[in-house]
Amino acid sequence: MTWTAPEITRPDGSLSAPEGEMLPGYLAFHRATLLHKCAGLTGEQLAVAPLPDSNLTLLGLVRHMAKVERTWFRIRFSALPVEPLHFVEGRKDADFELLDPARAEEDYDRLVEEVRLADEAVAGVSMDTTFDLDGEAMSLRMIHLHMIGEYARHNGHADLVRQHLDGTTGA
Repeated sequence: MTWTAPEITRPDGSLSAPEGEMLPGYLAFHRATLLHKCAGLTGEQLAVAPLPDSNLTLLGLVRHMAKVERTWFRIRFSALPVEPLHFVEGRKDADFELLDPARAEEDYDRLVEEVRLADEAVAGVSMDTTFDLDGEAMSLRMIHLHMIGEYARHNGHADLVRQHLDGTTGA
């Protein structure tokens, strides 16, 4: 049986909550939006690029965001001893370029798990908590803002890729 990405229900978030609730809620919405863009597609479809010379695919975006989740929340913020994801020396775009449609379910599940582990790593931590990033203090608040922007940008890419695949548009 061919695996297809499951349907996703995106969370609603408060429009007036304190930032400690609002920022994680808005990030959760954007995380779910990327998975929503993949819903109903097979691994083969997720690996299709909209342009001949492009490495941009939905599967690449899923792999990239799993890498970004791990990097920002677990490696940088929490300083956990975990290996970088999708790192290949000399291949900065390995997450986009080294795709295997037969492993799409595994890559999808990895993103879901990285999101869970990221949330676990910062559960109960104040948005004011900082860590050292190249000699400068960076807050958990800034990581959330960065991640929201990262997902928003890539969700725009996902819109275009999905429209190319099957004509699906919209939120």
